[in-house]
Amino acid sequence: MGHFPLHNDIKAFHAHLYYIDEEGMKMAKNLAEQAAELFDIRVGRFHQQPVGPHPVWSCQLSFAAETFGQIIPWLMLNRQSLDVFVHPLTGNEYVDHTQGVSWLGKSYELDVSQFMPPSE
Repeated sequence: MGHFPLHNDIKAFHAHLYYIDEEGMKMAKNLAEQAAELFDIRVGRFHQQPVGPHPVWSCQLSFAAETFGQIIPWLMLNRQSLDVFVHPLTGNEYVDHTQGVSWLGKSYELDVSQFMPPSE
């Protein structure tokens, strides 16, 4: 997709749970397990190194756009000390990781050099 996406291009969302050590990973696993019991989400792998554009260890939660209003408020109140990077899935990864982002907790600088900016 080369054009700048529109709001109705959002098909789903990712919430990346960020952590920096074993203790944080344990917290992320517990949070992901609770979320999976409550919501229709897919829990990804628990990385123990930076992966893709993410500067720290992380785990990806994937969910449908229609469930954003239930999952994100729950994460806001239950994330504990974890930082959470939230972005849409529009088909344009550059926009998804730059323009459409939200942070719960601390924000981080992502390495978006692997993504192609849309043409105007």
